[in-house]
Amino acid sequence: MKRSSGVRLCAGAAVSVLSLALVTGCSQGSKDSGGGKGTDGKPAAKALGTAELKKLVIADGDVPGFDVGAVPAGRAKPITTDSAECRPLARVLSMQPPAGTATQADRMATEKQAKDPTDDATSLDDMADGKFADALNKSMDRDVTSVSLFSYDGDGATKALAAVSSAVKACAGGFTGKQAGTTAKFADVQQSKPTAAGDESVAFAIVTEDDGDKAPVHGEVVRHGNTLASYYTINLGAMMAKKPYAVSPAVVKAQAAKLK
Repeated sequence: MKRSSGVRLCAGAAVSVLSLALVTGCSQGSKDSGGGKGTDGKPAAKALGTAELKKLVIADGDVPGFDVGAVPAGRAKPITTDSAECRPLARVLSMQPPAGTATQADRMATEKQAKDPTDDATSLDDMADGKFADALNKSMDRDVTSVSLFSYDGDGATKALAAVSSAVKACAGGFTGKQAGTTAKFADVQQSKPTAAGDESVAFAIVTEDDGDKAPVHGEVVRHGNTLASYYTINLGAMMAKKPYAVSPAVVKAQAAKLK
């Protein structure tokens, strides 16, 4: 049967949001600085190497209810913006260091879909529009969380987190970016309650807008010493059903445990 325009628009908007929001940045190599000393006269902290970070980032089996794997290389399409003050947020959405240069390791955690034993194998074409929308929402109602670890020399992690915190406040009215030549509009930025307990953290929701359709995506950055753990979560089913969601607590908890 032919789907109604409402259902088609809902699915189309969700896919559009995904293409603009679920993006990743290419891993960046470390920038080795000389020894140096911190402001207290002690040797400045050195960034962990890429090999060390890969041992610390979550792996499959670390997060109950989630499959954890590599970030698809085909999605390495960073969001850019002409707004210097909002750039840290665009970089978090692109899985890039919010500011400065850092060693990096990435993973993607996808929530497993629990199959309802009462579900019947029904053709989508045989469903009424309402049931089709419900089935589509249910099948896509799972968190996809990108995780990036960034390790900095000296106080680089502190400065990078401060840049994210400043951007959340400065960009409350939204900003415009580009991804692969396509304009991405972010209508507003809202501060959220952080999930994790690290040395310090900041969490936020960014409302994306496409042809009048608005949907939130969620980010959180947590500092553990001179390493940042950056999280970015999207849930298409929740977006389509206009249901609230947040950065996946189980993913944050599992990653924080590996950084203790």
